[in-house]
Amino acid sequence: MVKNLKKKFNLNMLSLIETKREVLTKYDITRIWGHSTVSWEVVEAAGTAGGLLLMWDDVVFKVRNCYKSDRWLCVEGVLTKTNFLCAFCLVYGAHGREEKREVWEELSYVVGLCQVSFCFFGDFNEILHVEDRKGLTSLPASSEEFRCWVHDMQMMDLALTDRKYTWFRGRSCSRIDRVLVNLEWNKKFLDIRIKGGPRGLSDHCR
Repeated sequence: MVKNLKKKFNLNMLSLIETKREVLTKYDITRIWGHSTVSWEVVEAAGTAGGLLLMWDDVVFKVRNCYKSDRWLCVEGVLTKTNFLCAFCLVYGAHGREEKREVWEELSYVVGLCQVSFCFFGDFNEILHVEDRKGLTSLPASSEEFRCWVHDMQMMDLALTDRKYTWFRGRSCSRIDRVLVNLEWNKKFLDIRIKGGPRGLSDHCR
């Protein structure tokens, strides 16, 4: 059973990071979602490492295209109630600086390819501000590069309303889980709010 990062939207979309599963069956998906009326896309784990799963209510969101890599999973489509063209991209950030650059470049390409409103969400494995990491006094180079990428992409970092950090290990605390949206998305959903869930067995707030 998946126990790691989990995020749910009011439009009935659920994502899981680090599924640690090479194969996910219809039975697995139905058990996680709660009933059988669900569509999904996966990035398979390599052995017991990694793995991404994105599930949604097909009545609410109709997918037109899907793009994926080992570090992200993107579904492009339309919100049927408002006919809003958009894309959701689940991100599992890399650890090394060079690998992070590659992920940002890939995501930039996908945004250009889709040409719709974008919502990035997940574990970016990077901070945006000094206050995003407990005890930090200056941003590391990789964080500065991440800030530049967010700025160049004209994305907005949605505020977390109920906590300061999303990742905990010992005395270390950081906010590396976030949701980034473009201006068009923000105008469409003015009342959007981001909240962290309970930690459970994970070192992330789910």
